[in-house]
Amino acid sequence: MLVKTKHFGEIELAEDKVLTFENGILGFENQKHYTILYNNENETRSSISWLQSLEEPTLALPIIHPDLVKEDYNPIVNEDALQSLGNLNEENQVVFVTLTVPSDLTKMTVNLKAPLVINADTKKGCQLIAENSDYPVKFAVYEQFQKLKETKGEQ
Repeated sequence: MLVKTKHFGEIELAEDKVLTFENGILGFENQKHYTILYNNENETRSSISWLQSLEEPTLALPIIHPDLVKEDYNPIVNEDALQSLGNLNEENQVVFVTLTVPSDLTKMTVNLKAPLVINADTKKGCQLIAENSDYPVKFAVYEQFQKLKETKGEQ
């Protein structure tokens, strides 16, 4: 299928790359179908990926794996909310958090309070609210990204 995107123009997308969020995501409840796009062509894990809506080309949210910014990230969520995703286990469960990138990069944040959980086998996802009181909606990540770049040898 041919998909229009915000950052990558028109792309050819295989049907098995379509993710369904039956309840949408916070603020975009009417958008149900997404895909994950990568900044590199071989679709390997990069620090920042994009949750691209398939219904609204201008809706593309930067997302990252939370372990890149908080190694001990372990959200407490309502298990009932995960039932619609199918049988989750360590091999098929993928967790992302959304990233906010303002013009002043030193003020970059991730939303630890509302993770995105995806079952890679069923291609179903949902956004949940973590019950952890110490997980903020705006968790500063600029310093963690700088350390990550140094670890990879980038300047």
